Amino acid sequence: MKVQAIQSTETGAPAVAEASLDNDSNFSSYLKTSNTLEQIFEEAAATYGVPKDLLKAIAKAESNFDPNATSGAGAQGIMQLMPATARGLGVTDSYDPYQNIMGGAKYISQMLDKFNGNVKLALAAYNAGPNNVAKYGGVPPFKETQNYVVKVMGFMEGSISVPNISYSVPGTHEDSYYQAILDELFSYEDYLEFLDMYTSVQDSQQKEDEEEQEQRSDSFYSYQEIKYNPAVLNLMRGSESI
Repeated sequence: MKVQAIQSTETGAPAVAEASLDNDSNFSSYLKTSNTLEQIFEEAAATYGVPKDLLKAIAKAESNFDPNATSGAGAQGIMQLMPATARGLGVTDSYDPYQNIMGGAKYISQMLDKFNGNVKLALAAYNAGPNNVAKYGGVPPFKETQNYVVKVMGFMEGSISVPNISYSVPGTHEDSYYQAILDELFSYEDYLEFLDMYTSVQDSQQKEDEEEQEQRSDSFYSYQEIKYNPAVLNLMRGSESI
């Protein structure tokens, strides 16, 4: 699913309300937070033990940080994951920046492990597949792959500027716990019906309170009118003289 993002201001505050990454009829969109692209790369790097600059360099070379990028070969998202590779990594939506970056980080981590931490070979495997790297005993003699390795390594040596954009990320473990409870107790449609009913009850109660307050005001002013009515005052004076 294609992604709509939040363009952040210079102060880091979102300029507009966060756009949901999906339209699923459940509670998940209400139990998500948002992180900047830089924060997502930081989390991915920490999770899979991969240098953050390496991940950013791959993303720069692959898509220039475009979450909706699709190559002619069918690679998708910021890290340009092929559909089959994405499924193997547990990525269910390659156009979700968080899932895509985490999936890409996991994959390059696997390639680094496979090739004993050799970054060039891992990058070659990321581009051309590990079988080709094993077949040729090094970076395959493919012009595209060779240029790719040089390009990414060059990005790593420089300063990589990441767009100041925020995307939705999964909530905490506690959020997931409450989401599971909500989904089990009643459906999202039930929740919406409950909100409508609750709003109606609140409106009705407010109307009753306003009417009661109005009646009290009317009674008070009626009492005051009676209390200071000349006829009533005369009766009160007469009773006092008896």
